[in-house]
Amino acid sequence: MNTSEKVLFILESNKAAYTSGEEMAGQCGVSRNAVWKAIRDLREKGYDIEAISNKGYRLAQNTDIISAEGIRAGLPKDLRNVDIFVYDSLDSTSDTAKELAMKGASGGTVVVAVTQTGGRGRKDHSFFSPEGGLYMSVILKPESLPGTDSKEITSFVGSAVVNAINELTGIEPYIEGINDLYVNGKKICGILLESGSEFDSNTLQWVVAGIGINFDSDISSFPEEIKERASSLFDTGKATVTKNMLIAKILERMFDCQPK
Repeated sequence: MNTSEKVLFILESNKAAYTSGEEMAGQCGVSRNAVWKAIRDLREKGYDIEAISNKGYRLAQNTDIISAEGIRAGLPKDLRNVDIFVYDSLDSTSDTAKELAMKGASGGTVVVAVTQTGGRGRKDHSFFSPEGGLYMSVILKPESLPGTDSKEITSFVGSAVVNAINELTGIEPYIEGINDLYVNGKKICGILLESGSEFDSNTLQWVVAGIGINFDSDISSFPEEIKERASSLFDTGKATVTKNMLIAKILERMFDCQPK
């Protein structure tokens, strides 16, 4: 990590308290001037960083910018070494995750995008993916799965998402139609599984679990054929948790649920 990333991780890990420039400099192994430059860089990228003399810096509570450092800050220490790739926009997080899987990426690797231009659901249905949503794909290896049956794996992933949402927000989604999550009769999340097998033996090599959640999406802007049956976890701008927190909790619950 560069200095800006290290400073961001410190700020994301200590949102409730101010951290002095001197303390951050010590943790990062750099000068206080380098910390100041990192703070300036983060502010230029849109981070709202509060500063008080003799107290230090603090990330504003309403800051909700998806980042690898923000996700890592919400993970237990033993999970912080997973590979996390964050993009402003992708055609599809699952397509990128599949490319990584085919190149040998490790299980637990996660790809996240702020928006998708070619998000997909089952049977090649499109998945509308504007800002306000949470779009992520996780590479899972066979040894970390409850089995090789697609319905069983989808239920496994769906349960991790349901438990993460419920734990953080108190909202209780339910799974319907195997791969969709609903709240009050309307869809808030879709899950898509894709896999790769060894050609000769037809042995499962990896599964990519694509998860798309309407987080604080503006449902009124959705296409007519979607918005009547879609909902969002939160109204726009009214989220009680950040996207980074929910991504981290989903990953934690997914790993917690894995067979030992």
